[in-house]
Amino acid sequence: MSRNLFALALGVGLLSMVALSAAAHSYTLGSLKIGHPWSRPTPPGAPTAAGYLVITNTGNLPERLIAATSPAAGALEIHHVSTAGGVMRMRPIAGGLLVPPGGTVTLSPGGDHLMFIGPKRPFKIGDHIPATLTFEHAGSVKVEFYVEEPAASGAMAGMTM
Repeated sequence: MSRNLFALALGVGLLSMVALSAAAHSYTLGSLKIGHPWSRPTPPGAPTAAGYLVITNTGNLPERLIAATSPAAGALEIHHVSTAGGVMRMRPIAGGLLVPPGGTVTLSPGGDHLMFIGPKRPFKIGDHIPATLTFEHAGSVKVEFYVEEPAASGAMAGMTM
């Protein structure tokens, strides 16, 4: 009995470690911390996919995300979401995304995000989508967007990308 309990506890512990490592990947570039890039799965033939992440600037100077690229899509754009008169609009951000000194910018469902234009294949749960983020002063960093289902709180009801 105790041997089975030990095996169960060990299995649960290992699964927890795998889940945490998948959910908590991050990257550092100078004073920038890029946390948990992720994307949702897409249906076959989807013209776009969205990428989300958190950028924290621990430095004393402003930084700007000025470009993003990915071999998994025809283009990767930085998009701003706005709502006017009850209509949601997405537009590329001209001049890049400002990350203030000591500040954090969150790209999330329903808000600013990275838009994969023309994915070369569907994004499936468990995929790691490579990308390069380029910042005005810090330079470039290679990241991977983990494809996963969003948490219930992060989902946008009725929104299809």
